[in-house]
Amino acid sequence: MPKIKVKNPIVDINGDEMARVIWDKIKESLILPFLDINLLEFDLSIVNRNNTDDQVTIEAAKAIKKNNVGVKCATITPDDKRIIEYNLKRKYPSPNGTIRNILNGTIFREPIIIKNIPKIVNHWNESVVIARHAFGDIYKSREIDIKKNGKLTLKFESADKKEVVEETIFEFDSPGVGISYFNIDSSIRDFAYSCFNFALNRKIPIFLSTKNTILQKYDERFKNIFEEVYEKKFKKKFQENNISYQHRLIDDMVACMLKWSGGFIWACKNYDGDVMSDLVAQGYGSLGLMTSVLQSPDGKIIETEAAHGTVTSHYRQHQNGLETSTNPIASIFAWTRALSHRGELDKNIELEEFAKKLENICIKTLENGEMTKDLALMVGPEQKWVNTTQLFETIKNKLEN
Repeated sequence: MPKIKVKNPIVDINGDEMARVIWDKIKESLILPFLDINLLEFDLSIVNRNNTDDQVTIEAAKAIKKNNVGVKCATITPDDKRIIEYNLKRKYPSPNGTIRNILNGTIFREPIIIKNIPKIVNHWNESVVIARHAFGDIYKSREIDIKKNGKLTLKFESADKKEVVEETIFEFDSPGVGISYFNIDSSIRDFAYSCFNFALNRKIPIFLSTKNTILQKYDERFKNIFEEVYEKKFKKKFQENNISYQHRLIDDMVACMLKWSGGFIWACKNYDGDVMSDLVAQGYGSLGLMTSVLQSPDGKIIETEAAHGTVTSHYRQHQNGLETSTNPIASIFAWTRALSHRGELDKNIELEEFAKKLENICIKTLENGEMTKDLALMVGPEQKWVNTTQLFETIKNKLEN
């Protein structure tokens, strides 16, 4: 059958280890045979990041910003062992963090629901989408060890030297530890815009959680900015689409999440989103069935990826010439979400339908009992499993028909 013509390019970011092997299989089997598409390729393997002193990561992010759509393979963020293994010049930062900062995006993590894959929370019949603010907070914190008795203070001095604010945090009479962190209004506002636009696009309600009863300035700022943006820019649109926005205390929100059946977006501060996205993934069954989308505040720019890592243990088997049963579903969905967005921007209905068809084939294939070992073990001891090559062949055959 003729290939679908894709007018504008997609930025294709390759990665590391078994995730890279799967990535190449996806393009070879499920993308290039069906689409006439220009892929702008960037190699973000740890080897190439080392060779380019990580400039390739910045170039990839700029390319996404220019072309509006990127799709990213899992990459290594090196620890001390990886520095030795790959003989790295230095400890490079997470590529995800670099790309997030350049795109100024919000991370949306969403489960892929498969009927026959058991969920730990059985009544989650629809998606709980975690929206994670990706700026500041503890990830840009400064910590100090306190070794002597003394006073810990928090001080702000304006650039013009005209305003100085200083508060005593604690007076130590024994050793301890101190921390400070920050956020800025513009980033919180962009986070609010991203969340509300995503909710409108998906036609589902959104909840923001904070602990503003305790953090009466820091968390209150999130609450107030979200309320301001909602009232001025989104309230009417939400009412027209019969969806809602609410702020809740995070303790209450955790309880509600466990009681409800899904079908909502949960907007979290940076650390909360980091923790809750992994909790939600396990609640639905597996990180191998979790999508991750980085979206700009206006909803125009996205970068998609699987939520899992590079699957090192399977890569060691692959290096030894052994066949593996590696789950490719989240990586395939990274591609389908990117293709769908490209289709939406280009008004290419045929491309959008292709992306949806590929997602449905993946879901139906798993629900028909053809799945990789990690998912089969979740179903039970009687469930048979296939290797990665066999699963790709099945999906490709169904896509051709």
